[in-house]
Order: sequence, then C-alpha cells, then structure tokens
Amino acid sequence: MQGITECGDEKLNSRLKNFLEGFSYTLVSNLVSLAVSILIILVIPKLIGVKEYGYWQLYLFYSSYVGFLHFGWIDGIYLRFGGREYKDLDKTLFFSQFNMLFVLQLIISIIIFTGSYVLLSDANKIFIFHMIAICLLAVNLRFLLLYILQGTNRIKEYAQITMIDRILYCIIIVIFLLFGIREYKLMIVADLIGKVISLAYAMYCCRDIVFRKVHTFYISWAETIENINVGIKLMFATIASMLIIGVVRFGIERAWDVSTFGKVSLTLSVSNLLMLFVNAIGIIMFPLLRRTDEKKLPNIYKNLRSLLMIFLLGVLVVYFPFKVVLSNWLPQYADSLMYMAIIFPMCVYEGKMSLLINTYLKTLRKEKTMLKVNMITLLLSIVITVITTVILKNLDMAIVSIVVLIAFKCILSEVILSRILGISVLKDISMEVVMTFIFILTGWFLNSWIAVIIYAVAYGVYLVAKRKDISSTIKNAKLLLKNS
Repeated sequence: MQGITECGDEKLNSRLKNFLEGFSYTLVSNLVSLAVSILIILVIPKLIGVKEYGYWQLYLFYSSYVGFLHFGWIDGIYLRFGGREYKDLDKTLFFSQFNMLFVLQLIISIIIFTGSYVLLSDANKIFIFHMIAICLLAVNLRFLLLYILQGTNRIKEYAQITMIDRILYCIIIVIFLLFGIREYKLMIVADLIGKVISLAYAMYCCRDIVFRKVHTFYISWAETIENINVGIKLMFATIASMLIIGVVRFGIERAWDVSTFGKVSLTLSVSNLLMLFVNAIGIIMFPLLRRTDEKKLPNIYKNLRSLLMIFLLGVLVVYFPFKVVLSNWLPQYADSLMYMAIIFPMCVYEGKMSLLINTYLKTLRKEKTMLKVNMITLLLSIVITVITTVILKNLDMAIVSIVVLIAFKCILSEVILSRILGISVLKDISMEVVMTFIFILTGWFLNSWIAVIIYAVAYGVYLVAKRKDISSTIKNAKLLLKNS
C-alpha cells in the first residue's frame, strides 16, 4: 500500500512539475506580450495622431480575422490530435498537410492583394489590405505549427515563438519611435516582420514536419476533408464569437469616424490586458483536460471556477487607480476612457469563457454547442448594433451593448455546460452579475475613491458568501493534476 501511495505521489509531483513548467513558460510569454501591449496601448497613441492611430487599429481589427481563412482546417487538426505526444505524430502526413495549406493560403493572399485595387478607393485602406494579405500567409502557417506544439504539450517552444514575434516587433517599434518615426504604415511592417521571423522559428521547431524530402509529399484529400469537417464548426463558432464585438466595432466605425473608432478600440484594448494572464493558464488547459478522466471534469470545473472568479472579480478594483493614471497620460482620449467603467467587466466574462467554458466544450467535443450559442449572440449583436448605431446613433448605448452581449454569451454557454457536467452554477452566476452591476454603477456615477470603497465592501461580502467553496477548492486543488 505504501508503494502504491509513493507511486501516486511521484506521479502527482510529476504532473505538478509539468503543469508549473508549462505555466511558467506561457506566463513569461504573456508577460512579454503584456509589455508590448502596454507600449502599443499606452505609448503609441500618445506619440502619433488620433487619425494615424485609427488606421493602425483598423489594420489590427481586420487582420484579426485572417486566421479563419483556413476554413477550419487547423482547428480540426487541433481537436483531433490535441493531447497526443509529438513523437507519435505521422510526420509525413503533417508535411503534406502543411504544404497543401500553404498553397491554399497563397491563393487567398493573392486574391486579397489584387482585389483591394478593384474594391477600394482609399489609398490607406488599400495599403492596409495589402499588408493583411501578407499577414494571412504568415499567420495561418504559424497557427498550424503553434497548434501542433500546443496540442502535443510542447509549451516551451510555443511560448518561445510567441515571444520572438512580440520582442522583435517591440524592438522595431521602439527604434522607430526613438528616431522620430510616427508613420503607422511602418508600424504595420514591424508587426509583419515579427510574424514572419517567428514563423521561421516555428518551422525550425517543427523541422521534422516542415522540411522533408519532396518525394514524401502526397495529396491527402481525405485527411484534409476530415480535418475541415471536424474543425469548421469550431472555426465558425470562433468567427461568430469575434464578430459579436466586431459587429459593434464595425457599426461604430461606419456611424462615426476613424478617430472615434480608434478611441473606442483603445478602451477595449486596455480592458483586455487582463486576458493575457488568463490565457497563460488557458493555453495548457486543453491538452491537460484531454488526458483527464471525464468523471473528474465536473469537480475540476467547480474548483477552477471558484479560483478564477475570485481572482477576476478582485482584479476589477485595479480599474479605479488605472483610469486616473491613464486619463492623465492620454488626455486626448479622456472622453473615451470614461467608457472603461462599462467595458472593463467584460474581462470577467471573457476570462471565464476563454479558460473554462470554451476549453471544456472543446474537450467534450461540443463544437456544435459553441456554434449555436455564438450564432444566437451574433444575431442579437447585429440587431442591437443596427438599433444603436444606425437608428438611434447613440455611442453610449453601442458601448454598453458590448458588455451585455459578452455576458449573455457567457451565461448561456455556462448554463448549457453545467447541464452537461451535471452541476449547478445559477447561484454563482447571479452573484457575479450583481458584482458586475455594482462595479459598473460605481465606476460610471462615482468618480472618486468612494467607488473603490463601495466595490471593495461588495467584494468582501462576495468572499464571505463563497467561503465554503473557497475552502473546498483549496482541499481539492490536486485533482486538477491527477490523470486517469
């Protein structure tokens, strides 16, 4: 019995070591991304004009959708092979898939590059779409390799690739700024240089897949169709998820000007900074959960949920001093930063979606469920955007709709997931909605430290109400690291 216990402890310690190692790599990677994001979000808008920043945000906005032009191909590979060991992959098959994907992306890239001349008249937007065509090719090939590394738990290489991209980009941007260069076009080029060089390193990390003898290549249509068939539901679910906010942003860009679009984008970017920390855990959760006994998933979910929500709701208090500092640092954006009180809580719901709900739905292969929820929310987003930006043309209401839509999607997804897992979360959801409501009201109407005190008291009451769950979570934390 003692030998069995020691063996179990050794196994648990190994799991703990692997988890902490993977977490440390992704945390460092995301801290680097955080530093670069702070540069982009806080420094660049201070140094370049509002209109220039608006075009820069337009590039980031449109380029964020290029990852879907593989039509679910990469998502299918991720879902089918996630949780396996890298050494067990069929390298010849993946070599063929990589090259077939390259040809498809090259064709799409050429279509976007040439089509922009025909469909657009604004020289700035033509340039932006030319850069997007290049971005598409680099990003999607890198996505495939990153997903292979992440799905097979090669987190170290995954983190290194991400860091190379952001560090190179940051260095080039800093050089531009030091030499007085304020041209948004060169900042886009800097972004592309980081992506292309990080792609080259990703190819090196997966060199036994990417660099093989030409005669080993074969057209694997059956494999491609299978991957797309599996991944396309997840891809459409992800597209719909991005479009929920994207539709609102698009409506704002059309109803107002590019400067207003840039200001609102800045507020959204600041509110999403917290997501970098959540993603540090989310990256390693999928392969971990895929290797976990399904019977343990409900209990693991409850423990993770308690820890995450205590953290996310507590971090909201950072908003109050952060807004004061940011308003003084970027006075030209002060009129839009007031919307942070409304938008900031979206990180609570987005964090829970990213780390817990979506990861669980992927693990349980419920991509169709994800798609249905996101499509319902997207349709709601379209209706609300038309009302707020076209009919009423009310910017305040348009921005309020962002957090309402994100909360709706999160709550609906979690209610469905809780039924699948056989657990009850309605009481917790209700408390979180109340906490969010208190935060928004105090942040919007009370521009003083009274708001901090009120929210801190509410958070204290929340912790008291959750004390039993907190105690249970601490006792059961080891379950996350046990395998089947």
